[in-house]
Amino acid sequence: MRAIIPVALSLGLVAGCAAEMQVKETAEEGPRGARVFVANESSNSVTVVDGESFQVIATVDSRNHATHDLAISRDGRWLFATNLASGRLSAINTRALETVASIATGDRAHVVTLTNDNRQAWVANIGDNTISIVDTGTFRILGTIAVGKGPTGLTFSRDGRFAYVSNQGDKTVEVIDTATHRVVKAIPVGTNPHFLVLGPDGRIWGTNTGGTDIYVIDPVTQDKIGSINVGPAPQQIAFGFKGLQGPNAYVTVAGLNRVVVVSADPTNLRILEQIDVGQRPNGISNNREGTRLFVVHENSNDLKVIDTGSSSVLATVPVGRKPIRVVYHGN
Repeated sequence: MRAIIPVALSLGLVAGCAAEMQVKETAEEGPRGARVFVANESSNSVTVVDGESFQVIATVDSRNHATHDLAISRDGRWLFATNLASGRLSAINTRALETVASIATGDRAHVVTLTNDNRQAWVANIGDNTISIVDTGTFRILGTIAVGKGPTGLTFSRDGRFAYVSNQGDKTVEVIDTATHRVVKAIPVGTNPHFLVLGPDGRIWGTNTGGTDIYVIDPVTQDKIGSINVGPAPQQIAFGFKGLQGPNAYVTVAGLNRVVVVSADPTNLRILEQIDVGQRPNGISNNREGTRLFVVHENSNDLKVIDTGSSSVLATVPVGRKPIRVVYHGN
């Protein structure tokens, strides 16, 4: 098991970061209506799109560099964005559409995920091989957890007892006990594991971006229970329905410029169809009903809205440069 840096010690090491933050008064409510948020790595910004009209509402300056990943609070009031080049986490007030805090987390802050109670944001720092734990109320670092080489993906189990982190250098997904902050298992998964997401049935889904496959982990046994080849450089996964069929897993496959649709039954993984999209698709998110998908493309710099029933593109929305991640929030 890997060691954890104690919380008390970590606070002492990073207490100075509190003075650097510019925290403003929080909004009383979250954004009105459905919203789609896009992280633009080369524009250092977040594009905000209306989730119904598909019109751009605003572009928010992250006040950092290489904005990469996003996580939104359950009530929609706060959006957290990692910034690779800055090694910092931006806290964005979604009502004011403004970055109100910037927290130093570690070298090459890659992904951010909120705990199930939304009280903490966990950030994977590729360059430091750590997870930083941020208090979402005070924007202060609570502690750090040492993990494997090159952590790039992060998600939590449905009950919140375990966190899962993918490590590029080790070709593993590590399982962390969220009560003790200790790594309890390392699961071999494949080449360059990257994105992780909690599936609709409580299983953990991941992509091997350096290979051609996606995989599924059972949180009961903490073992990989299935995998399937979907094409070169699979990136991220969302879930949706095609009429009464589903849920299905929708995988952005950068090497094919397609979204590959896979049956979400890990005992019978099979490709159902492929949807042509933009150039080098990466981020993907779904609405609550699983009837709409939102896909961003690194090279064509746009967001495409896909109807899962017809597998057709409903809208193409220009966003910032090199959009990497997209999240949907609906009231």
